[in-house]
Amino acid sequence: MSWRASILAVLVFCAGGWARAGGPRDVPLDTPLSAFPLRLDAWRGVEGRPIDPDIARVLRADDYVNRVYQRDADAVVGLWIAFYASQRQGDAIHSPLNCLPGTGWTPMEHTRPVLNVAGNSLPVNRYLVQKRGERQVVLYWYQGRGRVVASEYANKAFLLADAFRHRRTDGALVRVTAPVLRDERLADRVAVDFVAALHPQLARWLP
Repeated sequence: MSWRASILAVLVFCAGGWARAGGPRDVPLDTPLSAFPLRLDAWRGVEGRPIDPDIARVLRADDYVNRVYQRDADAVVGLWIAFYASQRQGDAIHSPLNCLPGTGWTPMEHTRPVLNVAGNSLPVNRYLVQKRGERQVVLYWYQGRGRVVASEYANKAFLLADAFRHRRTDGALVRVTAPVLRDERLADRVAVDFVAALHPQLARWLP
């Protein structure tokens, strides 16, 4: 049996078990993201602009937070978290790979570093994007059901496995953006410093 046929067999088996179990169950947040701390160590946050209603209808997230955090004049980041109590076809996390170009940002570089955050390994996607001469460093990952995953393919595989085994497909996309104010290395340091303050809190909020 070829590897493609093997994967198809696994998917069919899992899909059948998922259907017999009645599909995924909703796993809501204990506390809404609107209550997520505005103060993270030395960082201070303010609410970002409300997202466009048309975009909200497309995203269909059960909860989200859109903030700007600042530590000093050279350290400003954007934070976006979109949470889904369950994910189904047409109602799932939208990849930044689709959303960023849709808002005019062109990806220029992509790497997948593993950050060391409080002694824990955190795999992330790192993009350098550009729009009309402005550049940003973007870090994002998928988090939920006790995991942090950078790869979209691995995230989908875990999603299917957890739906079959636990009837859980809840999860979140976490995205941090840092404008390139002077040079790219500074933006990288700012983004990583913020993630170090952010990530310990996320484990308390995301199931």
